[in-house]
Amino acid sequence: MEWTDILNRIAAGEGEYTEFKPNFKDKSKVGRAICAFANTNGGLVLLGVSDAQQIIGVDEDGEQLQERLTSFLQSGCSHPVSARLGQHNDPNGWVHWIEVPRQRGFEPMRHDGRVWVRRGRSSVEPSPTELQDLYNTFGYILTEERTIEAATASELDLGSFRSYLASLGIDTQDGPQPDADDDLRNRGVVAEIGGALRPTLYGVLAFGRDPQGYPQTRSFFVECVAYSGNDRADRVLQSAEAKGRLGEQVERAVGWFAGLGKFETYRGLRRHDERLLPLTALREALVNAVAHRDYAITGSKILLEVLADRVELTSPGSLPNHMTSDSVRAGGRARSRNESMANLMLALGYMERRGRGWPIMRQAMLEFNRSEPEIEHDPDGKFVRVRFSIDR
Repeated sequence: MEWTDILNRIAAGEGEYTEFKPNFKDKSKVGRAICAFANTNGGLVLLGVSDAQQIIGVDEDGEQLQERLTSFLQSGCSHPVSARLGQHNDPNGWVHWIEVPRQRGFEPMRHDGRVWVRRGRSSVEPSPTELQDLYNTFGYILTEERTIEAATASELDLGSFRSYLASLGIDTQDGPQPDADDDLRNRGVVAEIGGALRPTLYGVLAFGRDPQGYPQTRSFFVECVAYSGNDRADRVLQSAEAKGRLGEQVERAVGWFAGLGKFETYRGLRRHDERLLPLTALREALVNAVAHRDYAITGSKILLEVLADRVELTSPGSLPNHMTSDSVRAGGRARSRNESMANLMLALGYMERRGRGWPIMRQAMLEFNRSEPEIEHDPDGKFVRVRFSIDR
């Protein structure tokens, strides 16, 4: 890019494709702009220019700053940035620029562990829907075996992992024990990427210390909402986010639901307090949702909604492995989309025998109010919804 082109960009001001910075002292802000341009449609970062479109110059040796910028482009973001550098010694001082093209790769660029995109004149974090579209644009398909490159093996709870092995009947104390890294690798908890061990999605959601703490996993929890009536347009009475590991999501969502209270019924002259729904049925539905949801849909949460006449649990994605609504109702042999997650939930006692989920929910509801759970499968594969009637 020629100096005359740079002057034209300065005259036009900041915008979707141009960002001004006075210097390189705040690397974080420069890094956000570079990352956002790389993830969106490319752009130009100008150093030595004020927000008022005045050339103020960078008070630093020009060649040294070029070297620092080159180094930053290699290591300042999650992946090296292919960008062109330029500089010009204006009478008011040195102006440096970074031409950032849109990047191509298997996942979006991150800076400081976060994904950034360009929105107007600002570098911002994408909304869940934008993030979903962004990952799809990069062709990133998240499965339980896929590594979370923003995570490190040190962010896994080894105590929790060993407790899981103990639940499988594996002795983790006596006699010779395999190296911890080998154990994690052999169980699909980590995988080696670029010479470093990175947790897989399964590893993060099963044993991570902060399972929702990464750009790809921020929406992987249960959102809980209670309404005052039969419609989602009615007033919201309570809401919560059931986050954590897979089992913790189930426990916290069930705990939130139990906290909604009970209603009174009478048998003869005696009053009895009953829950809105048998916790057995709800728990089974939640376990299936967290174990079988489509984690490739990165911008959507599992949604637990309590309305006056029903409870609905909506899970992103289609039924796993070509299952149909009829085969689910029949309680046939389960086919897991996320085999390791399903095995974990089974070993930890959250699941009964595989394939018994629907019969357990059906029996619980028949005993509760003589109704049966319903299942709705979106034909476009966007969601699976289980509905429980709470009419008395």
